[in-house]
Amino acid sequence: MTAVNVFSSYPLGPVSLSNRLVMNPMTRCRSDAAGVPGPLVADYYAQRASAGLILSEGIAPSANGKGYARIPGLWSAAQVDAWKTVTAAVHAKQGHIFAQLMHTGRVSHPANMAEGSRILAPSAVKLEGQMYTDQLGMQDYPVPEVMTQADIQAAKAEIVTAAKNAIAAGFDGVELHGANGYLLEQFLSPHTNQRTDGWGGSIEKRLRFTLEVVRETAAAIGADRLGIRLSPYGTNSGMAAYPQVEETYLTLVPLLAEAGLIYLHIADHAAMGAPVIPLEFKKALRKAWPRTFLIGGSFDFSSAQKAVDESLTDLVGMGRAFLANPDLVSRLQQQLPLTEADSETFFSPGAKGYTDYPLASA
Repeated sequence: MTAVNVFSSYPLGPVSLSNRLVMNPMTRCRSDAAGVPGPLVADYYAQRASAGLILSEGIAPSANGKGYARIPGLWSAAQVDAWKTVTAAVHAKQGHIFAQLMHTGRVSHPANMAEGSRILAPSAVKLEGQMYTDQLGMQDYPVPEVMTQADIQAAKAEIVTAAKNAIAAGFDGVELHGANGYLLEQFLSPHTNQRTDGWGGSIEKRLRFTLEVVRETAAAIGADRLGIRLSPYGTNSGMAAYPQVEETYLTLVPLLAEAGLIYLHIADHAAMGAPVIPLEFKKALRKAWPRTFLIGGSFDFSSAQKAVDESLTDLVGMGRAFLANPDLVSRLQQQLPLTEADSETFFSPGAKGYTDYPLASA
């Protein structure tokens, strides 16, 4: 007999989740050029408010951190006001939503950024390949600027301010995006962090930026409203495993725990072709973490329940299933068929493939 059902409630810091199913953060590119989310964004998240917890798409903490076309931000008053409408819509449906703050670092192009913005990274290591821009189509990634000491301090301050803005906008908490090859992971990985100063070289120095961001953000909004996403073994945005990868994360995780963060989110992209995270390593991370543990990705309902049964995770993150099934929780409860996601509309503007997925009862 199942000891804990994925549909059972779960306490997470200041909120009580109605179930253990989490909507994974997913870039959707539906905000305007200034990073302001509109009514369509509010509808999208409200439709999915039956998730135990919604993790928002990656939200840029600053103009320098906005790498993709039409992604939202949390650095201007207009953005904060617009997010208030989104969070109110989710709360009106008794849902909970955390803002995922995503500074993209080197994963950017000037055509996707405001004039005067800078593409910054720990080291001048160019990301191979191209990214989409609305104005110019596909473009090569530029070589990023090496962050100075002043740039590092400014980036930390921008993230802290964005976290405070998130709480002011009505979000229940904040997730720091330390995964998928973005700025925090760029500091963590020796492939992208080739510094020889106090911010790179040894494992401890490579962890420094992430840990300082975490500690300063926790001090600003409360550690019980803060989580972090990590992706060891991930290959997004030019990332790759390295000999010290497990040592790096097993050193980092206890230090994150000391900072009091409410949850640790491990991104598992194996279902999308990324390397499998070894099960024993997942178990080691779980053992090293004293509070809520979340694995996001590569789950169907059966494997999700199994992971909870075996105490591999407390919460289960699902992405495309929530994208294509606004009523995913009730569909799973009733064992109804799931709609398949349309990959052609993942990042396109407008309602198609965003707010027009049908409910099972429709």
